[in-house]
Amino acid sequence: MIKFGIGQPVPRTEDARLLTGGGRYTDDQNQPGQLYAAFVRSPHAHAEMTAVETADAAAMPGVVAVYTIADLDAAGVGPLPCLFPLKNRDGSPYIAPPRPALARDRVRHVGDPVAMVVAETLWQARNAAEAVFVDYADLPSITDTAAALAAEAAQVWEQAPSSQCFDWEAGDEAATDAGFAKAAHVVRLDIVNNRVVPNPLEGRACLAWIEEETGRSVLSVTSQGVHSLQKQLAKNIFRIPEKSLRVITGDVGGGFGMKIFNYPEYVCTLFAARALGRPVKWTAERVESFLSDDHGRDHVSHAELALDADGVFLALKVDTVANLGAYLSTYGPFIPTEAGVAMLAGSYRTPAIYARVRGVFTNTQPVDAYRGAGRPEAAYLLERLIDYAARQTGMDPAEIRRRNSLAASARPSETVLGETYDTGDFQQNLEDALAMADRAGFPARRKEAAKRGKLRGLGLSTYIEACSGGGPEEATIQVMGDGRVVVAIGTQTNGQGHETAYKQIV
Repeated sequence: MIKFGIGQPVPRTEDARLLTGGGRYTDDQNQPGQLYAAFVRSPHAHAEMTAVETADAAAMPGVVAVYTIADLDAAGVGPLPCLFPLKNRDGSPYIAPPRPALARDRVRHVGDPVAMVVAETLWQARNAAEAVFVDYADLPSITDTAAALAAEAAQVWEQAPSSQCFDWEAGDEAATDAGFAKAAHVVRLDIVNNRVVPNPLEGRACLAWIEEETGRSVLSVTSQGVHSLQKQLAKNIFRIPEKSLRVITGDVGGGFGMKIFNYPEYVCTLFAARALGRPVKWTAERVESFLSDDHGRDHVSHAELALDADGVFLALKVDTVANLGAYLSTYGPFIPTEAGVAMLAGSYRTPAIYARVRGVFTNTQPVDAYRGAGRPEAAYLLERLIDYAARQTGMDPAEIRRRNSLAASARPSETVLGETYDTGDFQQNLEDALAMADRAGFPARRKEAAKRGKLRGLGLSTYIEACSGGGPEEATIQVMGDGRVVVAIGTQTNGQGHETAYKQIV
């Protein structure tokens, strides 16, 4: 019997549209009489701008306007906000320098936007952008995460001595120290979680215009959340009523976290459309995306694990330096702190954990959520440390996990970092994985591979994630007179197949 319901394998409803050219992405959209935007970006990691000359660019064919930070300031356009408040270990607030949509006096990373050119065609805008002259005076820069706190390191912001944004902690330091004091084994490991560049199939793009019939500003943008963008742009940046700004997102060709945030290009494009009274469109080139999309990861950590004589975990201590980039992105400080640290307990029963995280500014692109938003960083650190502990103590990597995994009988339980696990049989997950991988037969497979000049390896890792939208979400279902069922939801698809999944649920 064929069943239709949640989780059943069925063809994706949206594929019929997407695979036949029916997708409608941001760059597919156009408005009558639209203009095109191009950005002048810094080639320097850190430099003073002693002059920005736009006259030659403004006189080029098709150019309608050239904007700098002076134009945005004159119109009262505010900086891009960081939406996550964070307290230091001593209770003081973190340091949050302003992030203008266009650089003011100084550029702080390669790709920092300096000016915006608006023209009748895309190529006219790009050609004119090359004619904007910027006189730079090079300054010392810091791009190395681990070295950012050094006394001799270049300082990104005057208000942030030693380039430190925050010094944050979680867990019970005294209990953790007590666990280490009675340990039979202590293992220590330095771990680098390298910076990564997002690379979705569809790059960032936006199109802004003014509705003739209402006078309302409209921004169509490839995003992962229109409501947050609307609030930021209306309340924090343009200081207009939310109802006077509409933000639209159609199909999205991959988000992965980096399309959640507000970006300078969205602010500038919307500003230009409002100032000129004409639609303005911007689409990132791939190289431009590498220089302007928010990056991910970039942590340097020192981790220590205390174990008793039987290999049972007693305490975990982690000290992380997290690279935030030159500016604070929308949720930047949240990722290495509350988002990631909460998952350091993993699927194990560790009675005491203490974590310290120092966020640092560097002359690099801002860092924010990407593919798990701090949780993969925590899992990577924890599993690397457990493997290292197994080697140092002579234990089997599977056995050390088996002895420390949370038992299903303990559900629900709360970790020492405050997360409640109300489901999951992690010990059975481990046994199932070992059986499916035929771990018992691995030595023979390794030996056979060696005869062919191949080095075969086998690794173990667990992953657990706490993730939510941060609040309640509503849905309405209407059964229409013609037999159709209409579902109105607040969640937004970024390629995950929501059209199919919600039909199954209904």
